[in-house]
Amino acid sequence: MLTTFLILASLLAWPLNPATIDWQPALAFTDPWRSFSAAFVHYSPMHLAANVVGALLVGSFGWAAQVPRRMTLSWLITWPLTQFGLLVQPGLLHYGGLSGVLHAGVVIVCMQLMFEGSTSQRRVGGATLIVVLAKVLLEAPWRGPLSHPAEWDIAVAPMAHASGVGFGALLGFAAIWFGRAAAQTSVGTRPP
Repeated sequence: MLTTFLILASLLAWPLNPATIDWQPALAFTDPWRSFSAAFVHYSPMHLAANVVGALLVGSFGWAAQVPRRMTLSWLITWPLTQFGLLVQPGLLHYGGLSGVLHAGVVIVCMQLMFEGSTSQRRVGGATLIVVLAKVLLEAPWRGPLSHPAEWDIAVAPMAHASGVGFGALLGFAAIWFGRAAAQTSVGTRPP
């Protein structure tokens, strides 16, 4: 459901002027709603298409993993946090797109698989997490706010990916911890 919303909202926002809804650190606290709306901003048709396909893949990954609602809720919470994580690079004056949020979603599914999956699911979750971490490290978000990969027609903000991975791991772990605590509490309160 969340994936469908992200895709539809991105398609509906396509004709809008990006500067009216994108993430801008100077407006982070006066227009905090931009931490949500920035996900719908895409700077080129290629950018939009890549993020729509990415959202479909992340949604399919979560569906196949049968992630519980608490994990989906943790993904929803990472959405604005991913943009606020961009404050560590004040030189990034504008940001738009789903990629940070999608990175968070992948990590959350990996956490679910690694902590609560079968042996083969743990392997898939662990291997996928290693690939995502390697990708983020290769992007070198510490080098600066933007990179210009030859295969893209827009600049890429590596810190958005790193922020999504960080908040995805943090909130994914929190959701697992709270889920286990709730399960233990409900087991402990059952009559014999």
